[in-house]
Order: sequence, then C-alpha cells, then structure tokens
Amino acid sequence: MVADERLDAEWVRVWCEQVRAALIKVMQSFQVRHGFPAGRNVVALATEESHQATDALVELTPIPSDLTTMYWVIDEVSLPDVEFGYFIHPSSTVASHFREYGSIQIDGEEPALVFASDGGGHLFALAGSGRVWMSTTASWFDQFDLAAASLQEFLEGLAQRISGAL
Repeated sequence: MVADERLDAEWVRVWCEQVRAALIKVMQSFQVRHGFPAGRNVVALATEESHQATDALVELTPIPSDLTTMYWVIDEVSLPDVEFGYFIHPSSTVASHFREYGSIQIDGEEPALVFASDGGGHLFALAGSGRVWMSTTASWFDQFDLAAASLQEFLEGLAQRISGAL
C-alpha cells in the first residue's frame, strides 16, 4: 500500500476474517505448547455502539481517515497471547486517552493519535500522514519511532505475528 492510498473497509473486513481463522488455529494448540490456557484473544467487530463512539471521537478531534475506516469495521483487537501482546483500543478508549494526554507530537509529522499498545506498554500512534509510530518506552511523552508506513502495513504485521505463532 502506498502511503497516499487510503485504507479500504472491505480490505479490513477480509483482514478480520483471516485473523480470526488464524487465531482459532493458534488457540487450539496454545495450552499444549505453553502449559497454561490462553487469555481472551479476539477481533471484535464494530457495533452500533462503537460506531457512535467513533463518531464522538471524530467530533472531539480530527483523526486520520484510515483510523475512522478501521473503526467502522473493528471495535477492538485484543491479542494478549501473540508474542508479548498487542491491543487495538476501542475508539471510546482512544477518546478518553486523547482527553487526558492529547495527541502525540513527532518532529516533522502531523500530530498523531494513540490507537494501540503492546504488552510492554509501548504505544502506537497514527499520524495524519498515515504512518504508524511506536513509542520507544512505555510513555506518552518520550520518543516515537516509525513502526509502519501505513495502518494497512501495521495490520498486516499483526496478521504475520499471529501466523508466526502457529
């Protein structure tokens, strides 16, 4: 995906189906491989309630259009058992965090909005350019490094991590 291209809702729907199928396979053998039961690993699809939360987020602050597209399909993603954990926050959580911390300021970049985290507390923020940035520490106020050229690339990376857990 070229940075100037926008995320397609149908692509996100297909991504959800593929990730859900891969998660089923990973979770079937998880306890045998790790010696303990898996947590709640889920890709939750958007609902009318989550659509309202996304609309409220859009009213609160200008958000990258790719994030709006993603939230129109996905409510949240919780992958505590994929590597050290990955979490795409619901739009209501993104709004709460924005109210508390504001947007992320990255040199040479439009303000970025935190939408995800990992199990180590690192944050992922999407900028208006479409690029995804990851905090170098578990802090809202530290340095952020480029994590993916686009939200689609970020989501593809998550899918690869799930497939790698098979």
